[in-house]
Amino acid sequence: MTPPAYTRAAALPEMLSRRIVVLDGAMGTMIQRYKLGEADYRGERFRDHPKDLKGNNELLQFTRPDVIAEIHAQYLAAGADIIETNTFGATRIAQDDYGLGALAREMNLAAARLARAACDAAATPDRPRFVAGALGPTPRTASISPDVNDPAARNVTFDELRAAYREQAEGLLEGGADLFLVETVFDTLNAKAAIFALDELMEDSGERLPVIVSGTVTDASGRILSGQTVTAFWHSVRHARPIAVGLNCALGATLMRPYIEELARVAGDTFISCYPNAGLPNPMSETGFDETPAITGALLEEFAASGFLNIAGGCCGTTPEHIAEIAQRVSRYQPRCCGASLFGALQAA
Repeated sequence: MTPPAYTRAAALPEMLSRRIVVLDGAMGTMIQRYKLGEADYRGERFRDHPKDLKGNNELLQFTRPDVIAEIHAQYLAAGADIIETNTFGATRIAQDDYGLGALAREMNLAAARLARAACDAAATPDRPRFVAGALGPTPRTASISPDVNDPAARNVTFDELRAAYREQAEGLLEGGADLFLVETVFDTLNAKAAIFALDELMEDSGERLPVIVSGTVTDASGRILSGQTVTAFWHSVRHARPIAVGLNCALGATLMRPYIEELARVAGDTFISCYPNAGLPNPMSETGFDETPAITGALLEEFAASGFLNIAGGCCGTTPEHIAEIAQRVSRYQPRCCGASLFGALQAA
């Protein structure tokens, strides 16, 4: 699989072949530390909005950009090579729940600019930092009926998803994203809509950015919510020629291990990413998850030692302390050799 000639993040394939690259941790977990109230989310601009806005984290790039910028800076200081934009729920489809769907493009543009400024401030000539434009799964699923009495019912169409992702990606591209991250995929059809939209945008714009696709295994069956095994998921998205495919969120690293091992085995023509939760949820803990940085770091170190990884980071419950621990531990190991050797040969060619 020949990698495209990237117009942004052109240095990333060589970096991935040389060492394990570090992704940042959870945005939502860090926002919770600030104990923001309804007024923080509303700001002056949305003071009179008719719906409650607390919890709409993507709105903070307008009303508390200082918080988002500070979180990005903390992850970069912890050793992250790639930081995600605060756009997991920044599609028109997701924002319609708050009555703010019309702001989706502007929301992504603002988020990408914040991340771009943070990366530019932290980058050095020998240590570039990359902005990953994050595209979440939306609150709707194209493959599963929301009505148990009507298996054919759907609350979203492929074309609606494609249009929403195209709008989101346009804002991320204009704001300075270096790559796209289609993440927390629980429905492969949703991911295909995102991939289609990204292909259309890159064809129309003349830009070619790396794309990472990351699924989430929802239970011990080893399947994503729409029913596919990890292997089936890979074969469903490999046509996109992603620079990396991986798993995030869901089970935490302990229960994720057999599935990241499976993916590392079957996806021989691309790199592998893994950014798990800090274990399973525990509402009584400070972050909502039990694993300390040392525990999560040790688990990902074992993945690295086993030759599974090219990209390592954290999802829900992880903090800059977790990322610093992960970065320190995985730096001792060579990246996964299959993807590395293949991409290295292709890039050299």
